Amino acid sequence: METREALVYTLIHLTSGKAAASFRDLPAGIGRICPAGSLQGTMMDLTQLKPPQITFYCSAFSVVITVYLTIQLVSQHLFHWKNPKEQKAILVIVLMAPIYAVVSFIGLLDVKGSEIFFLFLESIKECYEALVIAKFLALMYSYLNISMSKFIVPDGIKGREIHHTFPMTLFQPHVVRLDHRTLRLLKYWTWQFVVIRPVCSILMIALQLIGFYPSWLSWSFTIVLNCSVSLALYSLVIFYHVFAKELAPHNPLAKFLCIKGIVFFCFWQGIVLDIFVAMGIIKSHHFWLEVEQIQEAIQNVLVCVEMVIFAAVQKNAYHVGPYSGETKKKLDKKTK
Repeated sequence: METREALVYTLIHLTSGKAAASFRDLPAGIGRICPAGSLQGTMMDLTQLKPPQITFYCSAFSVVITVYLTIQLVSQHLFHWKNPKEQKAILVIVLMAPIYAVVSFIGLLDVKGSEIFFLFLESIKECYEALVIAKFLALMYSYLNISMSKFIVPDGIKGREIHHTFPMTLFQPHVVRLDHRTLRLLKYWTWQFVVIRPVCSILMIALQLIGFYPSWLSWSFTIVLNCSVSLALYSLVIFYHVFAKELAPHNPLAKFLCIKGIVFFCFWQGIVLDIFVAMGIIKSHHFWLEVEQIQEAIQNVLVCVEMVIFAAVQKNAYHVGPYSGETKKKLDKKTK
């Protein structure tokens, strides 16, 4: 046991380049196994780490935890592969957190990257976000056993009222009845983001490459994308309220909040950071770092840490119970 502890301790400190103050700084027991000279120069003094280094290591640790939690959940679904149609959608959805975390961490590896580089990384996350929203709607259709292509509304729910709120009441009646037309409209409202998001990403990157990307154009893209994703999420909320009774056994609210939470935090904290930069709250004190690069680094660190929380929440919201038989066993115990 002591030998293993000594080896682990040595490996942890090999990358530091910091020497131990003396042999007595080593943990008790290691000195009896490894000579002082063999470890001298390999010990890391944690007190010498600077805040940026601590932040980087915490971000890396957060990414590892996020990936680990997601791999656990994915492996459980693959082991209990009972409903491919539903579980394929679930796998795409739960991979959102680790993809966001890994892509954000890549941004931290090159803090001095170009604006196009950061825009490309951001586009990867947001295009995947569009795919996740589409897959979530497909999952809800699967739970209801409704075809997304035929738009056939069961007689039992046909005619239900849909109550729109402002600002949708500017374009739609306050109350509409559920039929195949409204069901098709909800799908189109969701899928428009799946189309608009990658198109905007391609345009933004192309405009950056040709050197035409003024701030007003950047804000225009931000407004368009905000309206687009808001409409997509709004349609999912309406869909949930219309079919709340039928979807209740599948706990759709928790599943939806996992997606909305990631979208909400990533988007709005980015807007807040933009405002902080414009107000001069976020500044660059280094000639080799621009303020936009510092802003991106802060955003990436926040995303890395937040994805740990969402990965943990997803394990409960998208748990494998309905496919492993665990949920059925719990219901049977309650009925008895």
